[in-house]
Amino acid sequence: MRQAINQPKIRFRGMRLLSLMLCLLVSAGLFAQANKFDRSKEIGFHVGTAYYLGEINPYRHFGGRLRIGGGFSFRNNFNRRWTMKLGILYGQVEAWDEDSDDPWRRNRNLNFRNRFYEGSAQVELNFMNYQIGSDDWISPYLFTGLAYYSMTPEGFFRDSWKPLQPAGTEGQGLENFDPLYRTTGMAIPAGIGLRMNLFAIFGLSLEWGVRRTWTDYFDDVSGVYPDPNLLIDERSRLTAGLSDQSLDPELENGTNTGLQRGDPGRRDLYFFVMGALTVRIDKRANTCWQ
Repeated sequence: MRQAINQPKIRFRGMRLLSLMLCLLVSAGLFAQANKFDRSKEIGFHVGTAYYLGEINPYRHFGGRLRIGGGFSFRNNFNRRWTMKLGILYGQVEAWDEDSDDPWRRNRNLNFRNRFYEGSAQVELNFMNYQIGSDDWISPYLFTGLAYYSMTPEGFFRDSWKPLQPAGTEGQGLENFDPLYRTTGMAIPAGIGLRMNLFAIFGLSLEWGVRRTWTDYFDDVSGVYPDPNLLIDERSRLTAGLSDQSLDPELENGTNTGLQRGDPGRRDLYFFVMGALTVRIDKRANTCWQ
């Protein structure tokens, strides 16, 4: 198999270490006795963007064509350091080979967009004491947890967006090929943020987070080019067109059959960068709790 040029690997060993450290801290922190004056609850309204790292955007953070996303969350603050957050987010990532500086990728000429939803449960650790409505008005924080996503990858071909997963662009679902990949899965979120009080019961948070997935098909690109004649016979000309949009095929027969289309040794990552307006929904810190 031919190896694609300039295909740097993405390694997030630091994220694994961060997740492990937070899990160890959580096991002790969540069971610590909390002062009832430190407990509070919040809802948050999020807006921001998402991006991804994979075959079509292998290394550029905030690369691709950014689109707006958002969602909402509920926080249960056990004390001024530890928080459990439940959230639902919507994001869209989009990337085009034609935007790359790499001649090999520009010639490959693939593109995709993926609109997806994520539900997650996360644990947050404030570096400093923090509570909306109190004198503890600002703190950076770390978070990790578990997420579940549902995605819809599409490719732009013949003037419109076409669904990619049911097409089986790398022969998935055909005899002697892998089955169709799943459009749902689990991910591990981890990241950093900064939160601060605005006034009264309102707060503001800004955060960046990565999601470690177990799929290489967030962008529908992973392995090698299948025989386009097989795709035409078993599926359709549309599937063959979505599979290979290269400007200059490399084989003498005018195809790329068996040549590298993606890198099956890597897993795709997606990221959220979000700002949130948070509202405290229980009693204010300066009111009587008795």
